[in-house]
Formats: sequence, C-alpha cells, structure tokens
Amino acid sequence: MKKLVSTESEALIKVLKTRFENNTHRHQSLEWSKIKAKLDQNPKKLWSLNEMEKSGGEPDVVDYNKQTDEYIFYDCSKESPSGRRSACYDLEALESRKKFKPENNAIDMAKMMGIDILTVEEYQYLQKLETFDLKTSSWLKTPQNIRKLGGAIFGDNRFENVFIYHNGAESYYAGRGFRGSLRV
Repeated sequence: MKKLVSTESEALIKVLKTRFENNTHRHQSLEWSKIKAKLDQNPKKLWSLNEMEKSGGEPDVVDYNKQTDEYIFYDCSKESPSGRRSACYDLEALESRKKFKPENNAIDMAKMMGIDILTVEEYQYLQKLETFDLKTSSWLKTPQNIRKLGGAIFGDNRFENVFIYHNGAESYYAGRGFRGSLRV
C-alpha cells in the first residue's frame, strides 16, 4: 500500500492546514478538524495528496459532498502544476508519436498518483473560486467521442474568460499540464 511515513504525513498535514487557513474563500463553511479526521483515516488518500503537492499542484479543499461524506481537493496552484507539464494526453497518444516523444502522459500520471483529471465542469467551478492558468493550460478529461477522433480538450484563462479548447491528444507543450481532483 502506498503510504507516507509519520514525519511525511505530519509535514503534509501542516502544509494543507496552512493552505486551508490562508484560502478560506475556497471553502467558507468547512471545518479543518473534520477534514483532518478524514485524512487521518485515509493514509492512501494522504499519499495521493502528497503526490499532488510534490508535483506542484498545491492541493486544497474546494467542496464537500454531503451525500457521499467526502471532501473534494483540487490542485490550486496558480498555473498548471509544474511537475506535470510537457505530457501528451494518454498512452495511445504517446505511442502514436514517431518523433520527439514526451516522457509521460497525463492520464497515466494521474492514475499513478491516485487522482482524477479535472472534468470541464470541475475546471469551470475551480475558475469561479479564483483565477487560474493565466499563462499555462491544463488537459481536461476528454469525452470518448472526441478522443476516438484523435482529439483531447484543455482549458485556460485568458482575457478574463475561461476557454475550453481542443488539440491533438499527441501534442504536448511546456506550458500545458493537468490538474487533478481527489475525494477524501
């Protein structure tokens, strides 16, 4: 099982608590003590949050689902996480490249981290909390019908508007990564 040692867990909890306290506009009605209790009960999820943190995602709580009793974390770094850029969309796209293959792909990286790539709706919700991706862009979960045709979608924020657009799934850029979500 993927699990942090106690010193790593304590350090991450401290970072998450500080971020939670410094960004109350993202979660106005939520209490840190309840979130911490959930984190303490879920070492595998804490490991995934650490992977988000290590790759530059700056995860923070953005919502709570009463029906499932889950706290929802998103990557809240101002720009697409720096440790997850220059990746094409998925393995099929990576394998289709003849030259200049990137080192990785967004879907497999997210799976390895135990997180989900943000959907269009989640990305738009995040952008309502504050402004993200002013200089970068982020791959988003792509509908199967678009992916079957070789495409993938991404989002960014330009000219005070959130744009959702498309690219070939095999493309990759130094300024495009992906944002993830995790339910705890």
